[in-house]
Amino acid sequence: MSTCQKGEVSEVNSTMTKKLNALDIHECANSLADRLLKKKVEGVSGMRNEDEHWKVFVEVLERKAIPDTQDMIGVYEFKLDSDGDLVEYRRVEMRRRADRSVIDEV
Repeated sequence: MSTCQKGEVSEVNSTMTKKLNALDIHECANSLADRLLKKKVEGVSGMRNEDEHWKVFVEVLERKAIPDTQDMIGVYEFKLDSDGDLVEYRRVEMRRRADRSVIDEV
């Protein structure tokens, strides 16, 4: 499984001795999405702490189009443990940039 590397979290937690906070998890998810998917990360659209895991939703550019409102955006769910280790990930949605959507609990 992939994990966040020490240089990818804030200076406060760079030794990885403390439990990662929400900002650290956000940075971890961005980095993991970039490395695993090899696609442009558009940003984190949501995250939540669930017991022993963090669930993070990351949007990536799947296909560039002209006009850009027709770009295809993939939404991926990353599940990370409290140390930033990847437990699982999956694509939960694909949409055009101009389309609005709400991901229901899956």
